[in-house]
Amino acid sequence: MQKVAIIGAGAVGSYYGARLVEVGHNVAFLVRRDYENLKKNGLIVQSVDGDIYIEKPNVYKNSNEIGSVDWVICALKSTSIDSAEELIKPCINKNTKILVLMNGIGLEEKIQTWFPSNNIFGGLAFTCINRSSTGVVEHLDYGAIVIGHLGDKQSEIDDALSLWEKTKVTVTSKPSLRLARWEKLCWNIPFNGLTVASGGVSTEVIIEDVNLRHTAKILMEEIINTANADLNHIQSEYKLDIQTTTTSMIRRTSEMKAYLPSTTIDFLAGKEMEVSTIFETPLEIAKKFNISTPLLELLTGQMRSLNNINKITHKYAKNS
Repeated sequence: MQKVAIIGAGAVGSYYGARLVEVGHNVAFLVRRDYENLKKNGLIVQSVDGDIYIEKPNVYKNSNEIGSVDWVICALKSTSIDSAEELIKPCINKNTKILVLMNGIGLEEKIQTWFPSNNIFGGLAFTCINRSSTGVVEHLDYGAIVIGHLGDKQSEIDDALSLWEKTKVTVTSKPSLRLARWEKLCWNIPFNGLTVASGGVSTEVIIEDVNLRHTAKILMEEIINTANADLNHIQSEYKLDIQTTTTSMIRRTSEMKAYLPSTTIDFLAGKEMEVSTIFETPLEIAKKFNISTPLLELLTGQMRSLNNINKITHKYAKNS
């Protein structure tokens, strides 16, 4: 049994934390807005892989109350990355391992600057998970996690995989964390971006519309070209294949249920979206290596503008 702190117990953190509780791990959830609801009603997960009900979850408003743990799973939105150090630090001892279960690229490197002596991992969740207005976590489809180690040490990856033994979560590894991050961006950029830019539609709309599906494919190709330039720069032996990756991403998305990505939910709710790490940072890398990415540049500009509108609208509503 491991002691685990979930830093950022939104839909994703709550779901995977609940799966760890299910097999006996001691899991503490750091929560904010749902604290009272979880105290009163417990943690409810409705899942295609079997429902979970935790009557009395270990919930905390302050990570100081959690104390040091064996594992920190950081599942914050990347928009909250600047507050992550303060939230994680009380849970760290010299042996604590950190799993970054967030969207974007460059996150593990940032966290390493705060905790240089700790082993840091990246987790890429390909899943459809939302949280309803009643506080219920809804796991609609998929759910696998791909894990990589910052430093790509296989012995450390094996240790990370062991945490998930006996859970209902399919967990695999990638020999290169950077490769895994880019592979996830091949899905996140087109489907988070186009569902927002199209007005807040589901992934099903993107797949069924011939033009939007083609746009998604071209975006993937731009990301793959950028990824391979980046991987070559760090002298990685790995690269992404355009045909294999685009075909797999389109197929998997066409097979999933109609889904609103988290970025799209934030857009529709008027909240700040994860634009920096999902869109802006990859675009900066593309420019660094002189990779032509006209669609990525256009989409990033749209996402940045829509994000600014949301911020202004939210600020106006708050002050009115």
